[in-house]
Amino acid sequence: MPEVSFSGLVVVSAVAFAAPLVLGLFPRIRLPAVVLEIVLGILIGPSGLGWVRLDLPIQVLSVVGLGFLLFLAGLEVDLDQMRGRLLRLPLIGFALSLVLGLGAGLALRAARQVRSPLLIGITLLATSLGLVVPALKDAGESSSEFGQLVIAGGTLADFGAVILLTLFFSGEATDVGTKLMLLAIFVLMIAAVGASAARAGRSMRIAAVLLRLQDTTAQIRVRGAVLLLIAFVALAGRFGLETILGAFLAGVILRMVDRDALMTHPNFRVKLEGIGYGFLVPIFFVSSGLAFDLDALFASPSTILLTPVFLLALLAVRGLPALVYRPLIGDRRTVAAALLQATSLPFIVVATRIGVSLGLISAANGAALVAAGLLSVIAFPLVALGLVKVRVLPADGHVETP
Repeated sequence: MPEVSFSGLVVVSAVAFAAPLVLGLFPRIRLPAVVLEIVLGILIGPSGLGWVRLDLPIQVLSVVGLGFLLFLAGLEVDLDQMRGRLLRLPLIGFALSLVLGLGAGLALRAARQVRSPLLIGITLLATSLGLVVPALKDAGESSSEFGQLVIAGGTLADFGAVILLTLFFSGEATDVGTKLMLLAIFVLMIAAVGASAARAGRSMRIAAVLLRLQDTTAQIRVRGAVLLLIAFVALAGRFGLETILGAFLAGVILRMVDRDALMTHPNFRVKLEGIGYGFLVPIFFVSSGLAFDLDALFASPSTILLTPVFLLALLAVRGLPALVYRPLIGDRRTVAAALLQATSLPFIVVATRIGVSLGLISAANGAALVAAGLLSVIAFPLVALGLVKVRVLPADGHVETP
């Protein structure tokens, strides 16, 4: 058995525990825990105090944590709700985001700030559903028309960004045509697995066994979900596609086939979130801080100035398309939707890692992009929910909530 040290993982786990605890002790600090986790990761990592480096245990758990994060994001996708206006308007918005993203990438390349305009455009496309949905739930807006539009827009953005990243920047397949063919075969196989799982779930005998074992030490539903996640990730890797696509689709498929959750196993999602958000996902975010190249970010004034440029680009690419929602939700909530849709961090971290590994993004640009994502997570949801909660005084003198 090879010599493996867990001392670094102890420090990472301590940071993962301390970040939400500190924020809980000081509720006036309205900051998402993931931001503090990344910042503390930078502090203890090679760019800071140098206490921890990205050794093998941390790297392995970080990769699994990323997979679980995207798996849980896929679980938030409710395809049944995406119809009519909840599909048409976000689709129009995503098409606008594609155009704006490519335009932003081309403008940055013309200014000789980036190497790959397409990768920059794709990196700016995503919305962090895992951060936006809890914020909407806490505000009591997740089921409102405003909330549903934001969630649908974020769902399409995540789908589109992951698929485009897979098509154009997956390292193994040779060309886009080959990747399209592999992606089509992969999706068909995923659909077949989903259909088979749905049929098996309707079997009275299998359903009875699942019900009997779900809350025992077998934890059979949790094991099945983990098997689905790992199988889809491995399958994506075998097809030369990005493994993040497999993780995301595993969550989507589980959401589609697991339709009686509230009736027979209401604690199933809680258990999965416990594994993800309680163990694996924080390790991914802290390790993202460990990998953050602070020296590259502050290497030159031009690199520092790229951070607000990327932040404005993110707001333009994902925020401006929210204007299509304006006839339905009004001006104030349109601004709030724009800010929430422009909230992005996990996908930016993933895309920049891939870009740096392929030599398409410099370490400085990658650091500036992640810093812009951090600022979006800190500022945009707070301002957006403040706009939603503000109470206005109409002409008749009655106080109403917009």
